[in-house]
Amino acid sequence: MKRSVAVLGAGSWGITLSVLLFEKGFSVKVWEFDKEQAQLLREKRKFRFLPWVNIPQEIEIISNISYALDGVGLVIVALPSHVVRRVAKKMAKVPLPEDTIIVNVSKGLEDKTLLRMSQVLSEELPEKLRKRIVVLSGPSHAEEVSRKIPTTVVVASRNEKLNLEVQKIFFAPYFRVYTNSDIIGVEMGGALKNIIALAAGIGDGLGLGDNSKAGLITRGLVEITRLGKALGAKTATFSGLSGMGDLIVTCTSRYSRNRNFGEKIGQGKTLKKALSEIKMVVEGIRTTKAAYRLAKKYKISMPITEQVYKVIFNNKKPPEAVKDLMLRQAKPELEEDLLKM
Repeated sequence: MKRSVAVLGAGSWGITLSVLLFEKGFSVKVWEFDKEQAQLLREKRKFRFLPWVNIPQEIEIISNISYALDGVGLVIVALPSHVVRRVAKKMAKVPLPEDTIIVNVSKGLEDKTLLRMSQVLSEELPEKLRKRIVVLSGPSHAEEVSRKIPTTVVVASRNEKLNLEVQKIFFAPYFRVYTNSDIIGVEMGGALKNIIALAAGIGDGLGLGDNSKAGLITRGLVEITRLGKALGAKTATFSGLSGMGDLIVTCTSRYSRNRNFGEKIGQGKTLKKALSEIKMVVEGIRTTKAAYRLAKKYKISMPITEQVYKVIFNNKKPPEAVKDLMLRQAKPELEEDLLKM
């Protein structure tokens, strides 16, 4: 049975998924918190970061969240991570049916609590909806999905039946969807890859080469896996779409705002200047701070994350960070070899 859809967040990803689901026959409403921006989208049917996309007239664009959620059976949370809790509190005030599906596509960790986005939603939404939360993640820049370039993603929850239903909802000829029961691993991969993308961008700004980036991505995945495992994730998940897949695309793509931001930092620009030039939310900044604290809490070695943190928040010079990474104590590549020493 077709479910009517509310997409919370009229950014690139929210608009892209709205069009995808509309073209699959769903009735779609998009919520934009800024009334002026909502009005502009209604009139122009264009989003400035996706100028080639024509938003169908049938897609409602509104700034009243109660109306946006009224009568829907599927809610997509496509918001910057730092506003998810605030919006979830608003969602909780709207009486949603107990079979409503909540699909989170936001990638990040909450600053103060260090929680994943599904955990934030669980804390704020009514108990009846907590087991209805699914995560969608993977290497999926909106700029390419909106052009119908073949893309593969993964949906994750602990409910296999729910996973299969959401897989079917989003599955399209250019949008292949897999399922995974490891919601922790899928979310942690989607969040932490942005830190490594910042580092990759810094390397690009410094003029480092392909060897450098390949090593960074590989060792970055080790860090992501270490912290993910400490939080209860499965190692294998990080070899999949939400781990290595998302890491590769975010570290290498021209569309990656985290990589682009890092490149500007590597070129010597200030945090404020780099952000002003990106003009979009750079999730990796907040995630770096949260992951740095999590690493300390769980006593996890995350040297790349630590150096990115020091560059962004302690004004450490990028060349010094690279030097300190390269001159750390020599050790075996594999963790099991390290345990034998």
